[in-house]
Amino acid sequence: MRRICLVVIGLYLQLLHSFAQTTDTSQYKKRKLSIDEINFVGSYYHQNGNNSAVTGGIGTEKLTDYSAYFECKLIKYNKHSRKIDINANVGIDYYTSASSDKINPYTISSASHEDVRIYPSFTYAVSNEKKGSSMNGGISWSHESDYESFGMAAGLSQKTANRNSEFTAKLQVYLDKVKMILPVELRTAATGGLYGYPNEFKYPRKQRNTLSGSFTFSHVFNQRLQMLWLLDVTAQNGFLGLPFHRVYFNNGKLANEKLPSTRFKIPMAVRGSYFSGDRLIFRGMYRFYSDDWGLTAHTADIELACKITPFFSVSPFYRFYHQEAADYFAPYQQHLLTDEYYTSNYDLSAFSSNFLGAGIRLAPPKGILGIRQWRMIELRYGYYRRTNGLHANIVSIQVKMK
Repeated sequence: MRRICLVVIGLYLQLLHSFAQTTDTSQYKKRKLSIDEINFVGSYYHQNGNNSAVTGGIGTEKLTDYSAYFECKLIKYNKHSRKIDINANVGIDYYTSASSDKINPYTISSASHEDVRIYPSFTYAVSNEKKGSSMNGGISWSHESDYESFGMAAGLSQKTANRNSEFTAKLQVYLDKVKMILPVELRTAATGGLYGYPNEFKYPRKQRNTLSGSFTFSHVFNQRLQMLWLLDVTAQNGFLGLPFHRVYFNNGKLANEKLPSTRFKIPMAVRGSYFSGDRLIFRGMYRFYSDDWGLTAHTADIELACKITPFFSVSPFYRFYHQEAADYFAPYQQHLLTDEYYTSNYDLSAFSSNFLGAGIRLAPPKGILGIRQWRMIELRYGYYRRTNGLHANIVSIQVKMK
């Protein structure tokens, strides 16, 4: 039951392309499918706090997560000299959660205390480099003990004639199933009784559907300044809460959280990169988010990439985030029995957060440890803290091979 308050840590996989050419005048490009790039990302994440939604907005949020992500990029050119990019990815997370085990405090269940999530995906893209256009499609799947998701995506992009601007549109659909694991106090005899923990296949499942459209426009103003504008439109319907999140009312009565069956989200963002000479790159981002649950948020992010040598760089970063609470949030024992919807999940509360850290990147021309195929290694550390006391540390490593 992976419900982690993770922060986007800025460890983005870089897209580098290489292909073979013969020396004749036909500019024939190699048609054989070959490996272009392999990336491995591993991370360790640990958090703690005292506002667990599993126990009604109070109690430990201690959680530890280990993750590994493997990406293989393949490339070829077809008979029409169209570029084919194939990306095959798989990620695995293993975590332990003290708060999740409070779903049933009378027993220790592996489905609550610890879990494994696996999420493979596959993307196929075709590009016409002469026209500056491309089309792509992909599928994804994610599975853990209480949640399963199947995704589909399709997109297209078009560059301007001078290649200084590019427009991209992407459509994504996610079809999810949530296993209805209730807090032990709310279970009936049919689902295991007060102290029972029934066979996992007996739990009913509810559907959650997500449709998302993403639109970006990027522009290169000059050799130093690049900008990107982003608009997302997301619509969700189905069971949008989590069945094991408790809510305690002001009279002491207990229920599991209840949220609307629809949600409409609109995030907008602008990003920029400024190259100050050969050694400094300034990256910045501002994002505004709003949805029809009453939640609004602002994010400001800045990162400075400093090249100590042509092959070694240091990148300190800082992110500030602030959000206003959703209409349906209230702390422990603050909800009224007359409330139509209710949750004590502090992810939907009002708070501010700070996330800061740094990364170091090594990319020697002869490869890592003299192995030419090992092109780059990057290590990043970040510290995250909310105004409600939640704090976390994350360490990640990325290795690139070509």
